[in-house]
Amino acid sequence: MTRLLVDCTYVYDHPSDNSGIQRVVRNVIRELPAKDQQRECIPVVMLQGELYEVKSLAPLPAKGLDLAGLRAKLQQFANLFWLRQRTLERRRPFSQSVWARRLLYWGCRLFAVACLSIPIRLIDRVLTREQAPARSVPLQHRAGDQLVLLDSSWHSGFFPLAERLKRDGVGIISVIYDLIPLTHPQFCDAGLVKVFNHWFDWIARTADGYMAISTTIRDQVREELVRRIGAQQAQERWFDYFHLGSELDLVDPNLKVDQDLQRMLEKPEPVFLMVSTIEPRKNHAYLLDAFERAWASGSRARLCIVGKIGWKCEALIERIERHPQLNKRLFMFNNLSDRSLEHAYQHATALVFPSYVEGFGLPLVEAMQRGLPAMGSDIEVFREIGGDFMVYFDLDDPQSLADLVTGMELSGIFPAARPLNQWQWLSWRQASEQLVERIEHHVTTTASDREAVCG
Repeated sequence: MTRLLVDCTYVYDHPSDNSGIQRVVRNVIRELPAKDQQRECIPVVMLQGELYEVKSLAPLPAKGLDLAGLRAKLQQFANLFWLRQRTLERRRPFSQSVWARRLLYWGCRLFAVACLSIPIRLIDRVLTREQAPARSVPLQHRAGDQLVLLDSSWHSGFFPLAERLKRDGVGIISVIYDLIPLTHPQFCDAGLVKVFNHWFDWIARTADGYMAISTTIRDQVREELVRRIGAQQAQERWFDYFHLGSELDLVDPNLKVDQDLQRMLEKPEPVFLMVSTIEPRKNHAYLLDAFERAWASGSRARLCIVGKIGWKCEALIERIERHPQLNKRLFMFNNLSDRSLEHAYQHATALVFPSYVEGFGLPLVEAMQRGLPAMGSDIEVFREIGGDFMVYFDLDDPQSLADLVTGMELSGIFPAARPLNQWQWLSWRQASEQLVERIEHHVTTTASDREAVCG
């Protein structure tokens, strides 16, 4: 029997995070195929240099104070706090004085350490001590197991454990979401670029196979491996892909839809929805440029930006907060629940997604699966996902998106080549099965090839 040990360490440690990779990991783990005579899929975490089987990926019900929820709120506040600090640096007197900027920075740093970093670390320790035995148990690996690095593993420092497992006969399979820190480092923090590059060097030398989330990324991974380790060694690895699912797994029917969102969607003017973390490669500035052109031509369409505040976006957030159309035709929601996001998908006019580069584009399938048409930047991976059911705009010309918006507003017709009611996509259960089946195929084929050579 093949055992697939599916890593979910980051999501296990950060259960409240709900961005793209965390959403994928949580859903794939939840929908892993049941054990049968040929295979067993086991969610695992790598903690303090040891392997554990996960019994509960989500935190256990809190007794008394909800520490996991408090940690999430503190982390959200920390992100906003540092955004405000960077925004203040751009203003007088800090923009004119090095000493004023240093005083601002160190004052903010002391506050953040005392009031945010230390409390977050203490909560982590309490959660680990109180819940670890109930959420995970030690797991003994064995030769022939396959460690599937599903989670975001470049920050976890698990290399020594994974290398020990490999020496003991465990296969290593890396799931790769994108190569953006390598191909578009200008959109990333310099520290991430360095860490990611080191991580990719490691998986290039260590992994036996690579599962991407699109054919676009699969081909990029193969090319990068050839560049780093040579064509001959790259031929000894295998490369494949699986596509992501579309359900929102954290929709709580007991939660109420955000009232401001609900009121905005009840008005008759069309609403164009953008869903993503706010950071440079998502290209929100292009979105504002396009809608400002549409508004200047008389459009009454509204732009609704949904997503947490990320990095390198201080100027954009300031532009939004000072925009004359804010809360009139421009709206921003940074902390919507999945219940509210589901409502937005169901009641908006169309999704707009102007990213420069993506590994997949999860909001596209989330929207289209609910009957919400999608407009996306004309990049290869969006063509792979949306085909003739989407419409595409030119990233070099904001007017191309403005024309799509005003055209749909006037005609009421979405100008895709094929109707969206003919479009079908995977569920998370199907996506998880696809991942497992394709890994099994390659593991079995590789083992058979080795036996044939030895024979």
